[in-house]
Amino acid sequence: MSELSPLDFDFQLPDDQIAKYPKSKRDEAKLLVVNRLTKELTHTTISQLPNYVETGDCWVMNNTKVVPARFYSDNGKFELLRVNARTDMLWECMAKPAKKLQVDSTLEISGVIGTVKAILDDGLRLIEWNKPLDLDAIGELPLPPYIKRDHQDTDYNQYQTVYAQEQGAIAAPTAGLHFTPELLNEIPHSFVTLHVGMGTFKPVKADKIIDHPMHSESYQLPATTADALNQAQRIIAVGTTSTRTLESIATNLNITKSNKTPWQENQGDTNIFIYPPHEFRAIDGLLTNFHLPQSTLIMLISAFLGEGIDTPDSPLQGRDFAMQVYQEAIDNDYRFYSYGDAMLII
Repeated sequence: MSELSPLDFDFQLPDDQIAKYPKSKRDEAKLLVVNRLTKELTHTTISQLPNYVETGDCWVMNNTKVVPARFYSDNGKFELLRVNARTDMLWECMAKPAKKLQVDSTLEISGVIGTVKAILDDGLRLIEWNKPLDLDAIGELPLPPYIKRDHQDTDYNQYQTVYAQEQGAIAAPTAGLHFTPELLNEIPHSFVTLHVGMGTFKPVKADKIIDHPMHSESYQLPATTADALNQAQRIIAVGTTSTRTLESIATNLNITKSNKTPWQENQGDTNIFIYPPHEFRAIDGLLTNFHLPQSTLIMLISAFLGEGIDTPDSPLQGRDFAMQVYQEAIDNDYRFYSYGDAMLII
């Protein structure tokens, strides 16, 4: 089997194609439609998505809601990103500068004192507060670092999907940011929840991607969505987080595209890592934004584009197609990453 490395999924992107702000109207974003069978590429806009809906479709969307999880100490010396709250007063956090927050170190946020109780995997700090902190009052939405601008009040609305409901994410499921209420009404859809955490955006630092550890993220598939999936003739995932949720549950329930195992209400944690070659159990199509080089997300995209073509001995045909698609987007001035444009793979 070929040993894939992060460099197998690298590409060069001009800085001016990294979107710092969203479109003024969500569905005005560009859309690159990719036909996996014919390799045809079609340029259109998100507003035209209803033209790609087929009878019997179920488009599955992640209704997680981003919480204001970035905090700054009162003295301005520390920045925290709350990755997970074990309780209201015991948090797992990414910290800057981490070296100055050793075990038993303290910091103060809005008059609340936190003590570092432990240093966890990947340098996360386990911090215990002497009373609960008010996230809404003092926290900021954690915009991705590549946006390279200060947080603004408009981000509270723009960096949430219009259907965000279940609080718990530290990053938005960005493919869903393109939907307006009006567009949503034209797309047959159901919801899952995956609270986006470190597992989605943690960079791959291992020399071989097979050695990359994925952090667990919690998910839920309600009974109403399970019913919709059982009726569906085609399942379209809106975003990589919806994809990972569906593929995790399909694995748990032993669902494949060739058997009749029914979908059921399901919840739990997943650390699924999808990379070439991969046989998808659940999805038939995918709406997604354009992702960072060498990220787990572009590996997932490559796996989907190579489904049925990639093999353990030759796992990169899907990657080659993904690079072709990404170059097409770059050449046509598509905007990349969280606030950028999208592609629909069918």
